Amino acid sequence: MNSFHLEIMSPDRPFFKGDCLSAVIPLADGAYGIMAGHEPLTAAVVPGEISFSTPDGKRTVCAVSQGMISIGAEGVRVLCESVLLPGEIDEEKERRQAETAAENMKGRQSYRDYMLSQITFARAINNLRVKKHDAAKINNS
Repeated sequence: MNSFHLEIMSPDRPFFKGDCLSAVIPLADGAYGIMAGHEPLTAAVVPGEISFSTPDGKRTVCAVSQGMISIGAEGVRVLCESVLLPGEIDEEKERRQAETAAENMKGRQSYRDYMLSQITFARAINNLRVKKHDAAKINNS
């Protein structure tokens, strides 16, 4: 199976740079699979879960926030506001953020503040989902 170069970056750090066999990226219209030789594409990444497999057989799953993806002849580049491995996610903190954001959305607030609460809620719920995915993987080992 052919590989391609994958870069996943956030403002905080370069998360991953290396060869990859396949990747699944969350886009607005669903999970998007990528393999070597993919057609060029530029699209918005939505909060979700990225999974990718490397030539050594390792599969990595991470939680990402909104961002952009660029697929070209040089490879795939994903730029997101945040990228976290399941082990880096603080479950209690994410639960509190989701609860606070949900309460804020119920109250009277400006459209901008409502949208910010929605983004915070979506990010926290996504991180909790990725954290549970990792816990299930550990329990099945």
